[in-house]
Amino acid sequence: MSKFLYGIDFGTTNSALAIYDEDTKEICNTIIIPSLIYFYAQPDIASVKNYVVGEEAIAAYLNDNMKGRFIKSVKQILSRSSFTETRIHNKRYNASDLVAIILKELKERADQLIGQDCRKAVIGRPVFFDDDDVQKDTLAQTRLNKAAALAGFEEVRFQFEPIGAAFAYEKTLAKKENVLVADLGGGTTDFTYLVLDPEKVGSKDRKNDMMASGGIYIGGDSLDSAFMWEKGTPYFGKNTQYEATPGKVLTVPNSLFANICSWEQMNFFNGPRIKKDIEDYYYYSRNDRKFKNLITLIDNNLGYSVFQSIEKTKIELSNRDTSTFTYHKMDIDIEEEISLPAYEDIITKDVNRIANYLDEFMAQNSIEPENINSLFLTGGTSMVGSIQKLFKNRFPHVNLNSGDNFKSVAKGLAYSGYLFEN
Repeated sequence: MSKFLYGIDFGTTNSALAIYDEDTKEICNTIIIPSLIYFYAQPDIASVKNYVVGEEAIAAYLNDNMKGRFIKSVKQILSRSSFTETRIHNKRYNASDLVAIILKELKERADQLIGQDCRKAVIGRPVFFDDDDVQKDTLAQTRLNKAAALAGFEEVRFQFEPIGAAFAYEKTLAKKENVLVADLGGGTTDFTYLVLDPEKVGSKDRKNDMMASGGIYIGGDSLDSAFMWEKGTPYFGKNTQYEATPGKVLTVPNSLFANICSWEQMNFFNGPRIKKDIEDYYYYSRNDRKFKNLITLIDNNLGYSVFQSIEKTKIELSNRDTSTFTYHKMDIDIEEEISLPAYEDIITKDVNRIANYLDEFMAQNSIEPENINSLFLTGGTSMVGSIQKLFKNRFPHVNLNSGDNFKSVAKGLAYSGYLFEN
């Protein structure tokens, strides 16, 4: 019977699992699913599970008229000490429980393909879960360890995600190179500078080849949040005025709208106190039409569908000069043309933060641009035009290389079986 190892890239937006045959030393299959969980509005009492994961979560969310609990970007809450648990259908779920649901789904699909119960995995992790914060990083790693165990894995090693991407890229090289790897995902942007050599593929000790690693807590979700803040929130009542006391006109707090720009907040933005505050603001605003959209958004769990429209706009602007931000559901009507320069202006703060971090990373690790032989970009956010420009401007002498933006990391993690030998 063959022995297998799973390489798992648990991502903010998508998660992937590569199945590695330890006898043939080849990857025999790769699975990818959206990192989504949907809890049914009315769970089946006879069913063991009251949720679905991945593509099925989207279908169930729509079929259920968006009435249940839809959870996205679970990875973002791993480092959040403020998040302890959420209750869904009177059951408590902590961060590890939610992550384990996605890991278990990947494992079950892979186990079906190989006909075995594989309990051995190399799981990816960002260089930093939340910028350079050791306490938050430790919390996230502890929660991820527990999630892996809950999902049924007994032999587990962890590898930095950009190193996983590098090992996938290494398989394509013809000669030794100094490579800067940038892994731009939904939650983080990670960099690794290392020596890749096709003759070393599968070697047991690669420590001396890893010259520098670092990361920053900015990714595709950050860009989408910026877009939602600038272009989305005005349609949901940002800057609405209300008059709770006669003659005293105030503006609804911006914190309400910050919550709908962040998935880690929107996932759990349904507490009774918040709902009461929103209803009061609506009443004292004399039933402001756009503020009513905020109530509709929250009550009908429309967040995912709004961000789908934002994502569509972002993808179109990676290849076109204009796109239309369109959303029409339940009396919420958005139809606004967005030019590429306007979009680039919206995300410029986050792109600049990535650029500044890259400069610091290179300076702190004494990396000279002329010593870089190759650039390897992976992750869905690497396809954004402003990100491509950033790297082309910083390294005009080096070609930008990329693999499969959604599977490269998982494949590289599967090639990291040497970690079990140490």
